[in-house]
Amino acid sequence: MAEIKKMGYCVNGEWKESKAEKYMDVTDSSTGEVIAQVPCCTPDEVEEAIASAQAAFPEWSSLSLAKRQQYMFRWRDVLYAHKEELSVLCAKELGKNIKEARGDVQKAIEPTEEACALPTMIQGDAAMQVTTGYDTATYRKPLGVTAGIVPMNFPAMIPWGWMVPLSIACGNTVVLKASSQTPLTAMRIMELFYTEGGFPKGVVNLVTCSRVEADILLTDERVKAVTFVGTTGVGKQVYSKAAAHGKRVQAQCEAKNHALVLEDCNLEATVNAIINSTYGCAGMRCMALPVVCVQESIADEFVSLLKKKAEAMKLGCAYDEATDLGPVVNAGHKEKICNWIQKGIDELLQKAWKLGISRDIDPFITLSFMALPVIPSLRLTDLGLVDVDTFQLLKS
Repeated sequence: MAEIKKMGYCVNGEWKESKAEKYMDVTDSSTGEVIAQVPCCTPDEVEEAIASAQAAFPEWSSLSLAKRQQYMFRWRDVLYAHKEELSVLCAKELGKNIKEARGDVQKAIEPTEEACALPTMIQGDAAMQVTTGYDTATYRKPLGVTAGIVPMNFPAMIPWGWMVPLSIACGNTVVLKASSQTPLTAMRIMELFYTEGGFPKGVVNLVTCSRVEADILLTDERVKAVTFVGTTGVGKQVYSKAAAHGKRVQAQCEAKNHALVLEDCNLEATVNAIINSTYGCAGMRCMALPVVCVQESIADEFVSLLKKKAEAMKLGCAYDEATDLGPVVNAGHKEKICNWIQKGIDELLQKAWKLGISRDIDPFITLSFMALPVIPSLRLTDLGLVDVDTFQLLKS
C-alpha cells in the first residue's frame, strides 16, 4: 500500500503544515484507496490566508495592466503544459472519466485565456457634455481580497477557471477554500501557480476546512467579495451572511433539470443528449437530468433506445481511456445516493398503495418514464394554463 500523503495549506506562496487536529481523507475514487489527507485548517490558519492576500494586494493591484497581462499569458502556457497530468489527477480523485476530466481542466484554461484580454476587458466608460459643461467617466478598479468556496465536482474549472483568473487579472487577490473531498487538483495547480507561473507571493492562497472555519471568509472585514458554488441550502446561508457583512456575493446553486421529448424530435440525437446529460460526470454536476417526460406515441421506442445505449456504456476505472462511466467520488457519496433512491422508492410505494394500486405492481418502473399525451387545446403561458378553445385561464 502506497504511503498516504499528508497535505498542508498554502499561504504567501509557501506550503505549511497545519496545526489542525482533524485531517480528512481523499480517496482514489476508482479503488477506494486513501491517497492523501488534507487538514481541517484552524481559524487562525484561515485568518493567516486572508492576511497574506491582504498584504499582497497593494503591490499586485498597482502593477500595470500590461504587466498583469504578461503574467496571465505565461500562466495560460503553464496550464496547457500540465493539462494531461492535471486531468489524470482530476479523474483519480473525483471519478469523472478521463475525457471529462480533460474538459474540466480545459475549462480552467479558457477563462485564463479570456483574462489575457485584460486591457480591453477592464476599460471603463466616458461621456462628454452629459449636462452642459460636465463630462462623466467610469473607472473599474480592484476590490481587494476575494474568497472562493469550491464544490467537489469540478476541482479545476471552478476554482481555477471561474474564481481565480478574472479576479487576479483585475488586480484582486484570492483566498480559495478548496473542497476537502477533491482538493488535490486545485492544490497541484496552486503549486504550479508559484513554481512555474512565477506570481508574486500571496496573490492566491489556499486552505481546506469545515463550514465552521469557512464562515470566517464571510464575516472578516478584509474580504470584500465572496463567490460560492454548491448546494442551494448552503448557498442561501453564504449569500445572506456575507451580504449582511457588506460583501459582494455570487452564489451559484444546484439545479433540477427536466427534459420534454415530443414525437417530432430526432430520436437518436435526443437520446444521445439525454445519455450525456444523465450519465456525464457520473451525474455529479448541476446539468444532470433526473426527469424525462416523453410523448406517449414514441415512449416505447424512446425507452428501448435509451436502454440499449445505456447498456452499451463501459463502466470502469475513471482514468482508463475506454471508460464511459466512472464511479462517484467516494463510498460515502455512493451510500448517500443509494439512500436517496431507496427513500424515493419507499415513498412512491406508500403513496401508490394508498391509492389502491395492487402490491403486485411495481409503480417505480411504471412511472420512471412518463408517457405524455399531447393536449393541443391547452397551452402554458406566463399567466398559467390556458384553454385555447375557450380562451379561459384554468385555475389550479
